[in-house]
Amino acid sequence: MQIQIHKGKQVEVGEDFNEFVTSEIETKLKRFEDRITRYEVHFADENSSAKSSDDDKRCVIEARPNGMQPVSVTAHAATVRFALDAAIEKMKTLLGRTMDKLSQAKGRTALGDIPEAEI
Repeated sequence: MQIQIHKGKQVEVGEDFNEFVTSEIETKLKRFEDRITRYEVHFADENSSAKSSDDDKRCVIEARPNGMQPVSVTAHAATVRFALDAAIEKMKTLLGRTMDKLSQAKGRTALGDIPEAEI
C-alpha cells in the first residue's frame, strides 16, 4: 500500500509532517490495508496563511481499493491535524460500508434474507 501526500503552497507544517500523516493512515485505516493499493492525501489552506477562519484547512483523502473505482472524502477544520483526523474518520466509515456491501454481494447473507424465526 502506498501513501502519497500533497500539500498546497500555503499549508505550513513541520518537517516530520509526512511521517505523521503516514503513521496516522497506516494505524487508523489498518483494517483495510489488504484491500487498498494507494491512499492520496491532499491538504490545502482555502484562505491563506495571512487569513484564518474556523474551517479553512481542507484535507481530502482518496483511497484506491483493489479492482474498484477510487473513493474520496473531504473534511474542513481549523488546523490540518484536525482536518486529517476528521477525514480519516469519514474514510473509515466509507470504506467500512463499501467493504461490507462487497462482502454481502459475494455470498454473505444479508439480514433481510434470514427468516424471522432465526433472528
